[in-house]
Amino acid sequence: MKESFKSSDEPMPVAAGADASQADDNRPVPSPPPLRIPEHTLDPVSQWLDSTHGAISHNTERALKSDLAIWLAWCRREKRKPWPARAATLVRFIDAKAHCRAPATVRRYISSICALHRAAGWKNPLDHVTVRMSLRRMYRHRGRRQAQALGLTWQVREKLIGSLDQAGESGERLIDLRNRALLAVAYDAMLRRSELISLQVSDLTFDRGGSATLFLRNAKTDPEGAGNILFLARDTADMVRAWLEGSGVSRGPLFRAVRKNGVPGRGLDPSQVSRIYKSMAVRAGIDDFAGGLSGHSARVGAAQDMIASGIGLPAILQAGRWKSAAMVSRYGERLLASRGAAAQLARMQGRDEEDKY
Repeated sequence: MKESFKSSDEPMPVAAGADASQADDNRPVPSPPPLRIPEHTLDPVSQWLDSTHGAISHNTERALKSDLAIWLAWCRREKRKPWPARAATLVRFIDAKAHCRAPATVRRYISSICALHRAAGWKNPLDHVTVRMSLRRMYRHRGRRQAQALGLTWQVREKLIGSLDQAGESGERLIDLRNRALLAVAYDAMLRRSELISLQVSDLTFDRGGSATLFLRNAKTDPEGAGNILFLARDTADMVRAWLEGSGVSRGPLFRAVRKNGVPGRGLDPSQVSRIYKSMAVRAGIDDFAGGLSGHSARVGAAQDMIASGIGLPAILQAGRWKSAAMVSRYGERLLASRGAAAQLARMQGRDEEDKY
């Protein structure tokens, strides 16, 4: 028999723009005003933007509008016509942004501009050789490699979760119960930050054996909401039980802000996930490590642990809901290098043995 939290209630509103400390007293932090797109510059693209609302993820929609606003602002400063974009204009835009933005960000700008051109029925700017050469020039000068979030591997996960006990504290504050459960769930289910904060109590089912399952309603690679059933180990399920029992939360968002008076508040904002990880790392005494953590670090760490344990690539792809092996290979590239042909040869030649003396 399974114990399940089910609720037909609508999700509670998500607190936007709060940092980790201020979220705990449920006071929102003002966010910078969003970049706005002048109305007269949108037609005929505005019709396409309207049609995409609800058909693509919120993050993708926000990125498209932000990229478009940046493009239009640059065109206004340079007194250039934005629509349809001339190849020479795009080349100047790429060269200008390559000095102050990461190559991946500049490439995203161009992808958004090209998507809007295709939607409006205009020629794709990337069809022009000078635009492609401009991107290649940027990559040759700046490189294509992107910074990768540090992985919250099992060893680090255990240190963070046990950090309060190491410090001689009880670890029974409500915010500590939440943080432990949040990190444990993110690791077991290999969740992106947006997936983690979208979880509802009704998505959780405790099994009789002590473990639990989660129903992930929407994911980056599941835009139509077919859903995925994800496994939570017994220790993780115990931490989630402790959080629910301590907070009294029985419906709505699974993970909440905690007010200073110890009362659970509204659902978390995605930006708070990395702040929670970093605050846990600082408390655990690994301040240098904290700076490299992101909202995806638990997902990265779980993938690295799977690779290190010899779990096959198909199983890792299924667990992490990846469509291709490219990102998994990136996460585990150092581990994979230590198992590559050069490493095997060095071991065969006795050049990779520990010093016995």
